[in-house]
Amino acid sequence: MPVIVKEPKEQVKKPQESFWKRMTRHQLFIPLAALALLVLFNLIADPSFFAVSIKQNSLGNPVLSGNIISVLDNASELVLLAIGMTLVTASSGGQDISVGATMAIAGSVILRMVCGGQVSADSPCMPILLAVLIGIFVSMAFGAFNGALVAYFKIQPMVATLIMFTAGRSIAAWINNNELPIMNDVSFKYAGTFLPGIPVPTPIFITIFMVIVFWALLKFTNLGLYTQAVGINANSSHLNGLNPQMIKLLTYMILGACVAVAGFIRVSRSGSINYSRIAENIEMDAILAVALGGNSLSGGKFNIYGSIIGAYVIQFLTTTLYKYEVPSTALPAYKAVVVIILVVLSAPVVREKLSHMKRTAGKTVKEAT
Repeated sequence: MPVIVKEPKEQVKKPQESFWKRMTRHQLFIPLAALALLVLFNLIADPSFFAVSIKQNSLGNPVLSGNIISVLDNASELVLLAIGMTLVTASSGGQDISVGATMAIAGSVILRMVCGGQVSADSPCMPILLAVLIGIFVSMAFGAFNGALVAYFKIQPMVATLIMFTAGRSIAAWINNNELPIMNDVSFKYAGTFLPGIPVPTPIFITIFMVIVFWALLKFTNLGLYTQAVGINANSSHLNGLNPQMIKLLTYMILGACVAVAGFIRVSRSGSINYSRIAENIEMDAILAVALGGNSLSGGKFNIYGSIIGAYVIQFLTTTLYKYEVPSTALPAYKAVVVIILVVLSAPVVREKLSHMKRTAGKTVKEAT
């Protein structure tokens, strides 16, 4: 019987994607492209936008000044909130809209501790670090409250956090008996302004430290993996030995810690607090930062660095609009239009549609030639 020898089939090599195509498909492409466009616009419109100079602050110390320094400084609180909001979004498939109100609570607690219940104090009544730790503990407790409603009572995150969004600022005012405490000690303001002899704003260093902490947390623990697993499919993650409720609760508590640090920076800038105005509408910017970072607002896979870049994009846009004297009342409308465009362009459906149109146009050109 003759032996039939089959010739090996030729392996069809898949065409390699171009560098540009790989780059545009990367999750960080949209936030980085948005940042590049803002930089390019300001370079063309007014190159002096990027000028950095040394000026004296109110204490007579030389400090760095300029629009770029303002962006890095003023984005600090938003970056911290975007980090925590990313984890909450990834695990629960929803957003916490109470972060601004919780910032007011954390800031009010910290001022209550350092002022010792007085309306005005010339020196801290307790170590500032201890007061901040108490503020973090209280903020994490409120985060646990929100997380419990979401994880154990199965309430939709935006509805669950609406409670604190509504009542948080009133609670913050109640903590200090509806008074506006003032801390006159200069050392209390170091965290929100400048350390003596260092020309770089302190919030920038705090932000770098917090980013490193979360990098290490996601690098050397399974927090990121567990958060994504719960966000993708809570039931499957439970079958694989995870506790979805506990993971969700933990992410809300982590967000609470981020909120407390951001609240400390905010009250440290002025040494006081305005309950109705502090961190007003910052929750919307935090959610937009997560969306700009290419993260799905329905939960699951996330990229925390995308959210960080998204926060800087939002602050860069805000500073640019102020630079060109856009009225503060119209600022949200301008910002909303730009952000909506960026978010829509980053949507997978839109990107797939644009890619299909590009392929169709390419085929049409080839047939015509």
